[in-house]
Amino acid sequence: IKSLARDAKVLVLDEPTSVLTPQETEELMGIMKGLAKAGTSIVFITHKLREVQAVADRITVIRLGAVVGEAKPTDSAATLATMMVGRAVDLSVSKKEPKRGETGLSVAGLTVIGDRNNKVVDDVSFEVHAGEVLAIAGVQGNGQTELAEALVGLRTPSAGSIHLGKMDITHSSVRDVIDAGVGYIPEDRSKDGLVGDFTIAENFMINRSYGPPFAKGLNIDFGNRERIASQLIGDYDVRTPSQVTLAKNLSGGNQQKVVVARELSRDLNLLIASQPTRGVDVGSIEFIHERIIATRDAGKPVVIVSTELDEVTSLADRIAVMYRGRIVGIVDAKTSRETLGRMMAGATV
Repeated sequence: IKSLARDAKVLVLDEPTSVLTPQETEELMGIMKGLAKAGTSIVFITHKLREVQAVADRITVIRLGAVVGEAKPTDSAATLATMMVGRAVDLSVSKKEPKRGETGLSVAGLTVIGDRNNKVVDDVSFEVHAGEVLAIAGVQGNGQTELAEALVGLRTPSAGSIHLGKMDITHSSVRDVIDAGVGYIPEDRSKDGLVGDFTIAENFMINRSYGPPFAKGLNIDFGNRERIASQLIGDYDVRTPSQVTLAKNLSGGNQQKVVVARELSRDLNLLIASQPTRGVDVGSIEFIHERIIATRDAGKPVVIVSTELDEVTSLADRIAVMYRGRIVGIVDAKTSRETLGRMMAGATV
């Protein structure tokens, strides 16, 4: 608005839809087209291929800081993804119908007080069964982050309960939650997922440094750590010169693969993945999505928190939409984008 009020002739928009509902995104696309028709030059920076194709007149693709080519809006999403990654990428998520088992996670009446002494999670209840993915959708800032943190013990609920199977973990410490078999992929890998000045091998053992398989008594089992690190680097396709490379020197996609490998290599009873593909390239997104579905197909309950609606609908078996700290509805993954968009704006179903 400030830029338009100043009669800007060139407008640079960097990921402008990250905090918008689908309907608001459509409105912004319309405004952009109108501005361009009126003579405004617009540079639109985004990783969302759907939006690129909807609004662009010309597309420039950048990979590793360099321009690798130009494309037309009529080019397929697969073509654009191939240019972005440098190889063919399957943008679809292949999954079978879920084979639901017993309730793996039960949340009842959960309330969490935020940093400003307000209810950021307000009387939230849901269940996740073994062998299914429940996605928590919503515009960023509606309590999803705090909900995920409460589930893993990073925040203490003021009311309600959390049960992992039949185990009450409502007030358990983070270590106790991890030891109970909860895997956690945090939304900010740099802050909560990795130690940048630690090697890859050291990051693999962060949440198991006090026992097998990485420690014997008070001593680190360096031989076992080296063996496990080598195997995980291969299994999860972490592109690195060595397992002693510092995590901060990896690309964003490879940093995320280190986090995913560490969490999924344990014997899990629940996986919580918060913004699992934020800030990673299309190729890494494909890989991470495959691993998440493999975890679900192995009979584990999975909770995904994502603001990316395409990711939500691709991975989820059911979708819980949050608005202002509350769940406004839990719907099937086949629910239309229009309906989901209305729910993200507060409409109930």
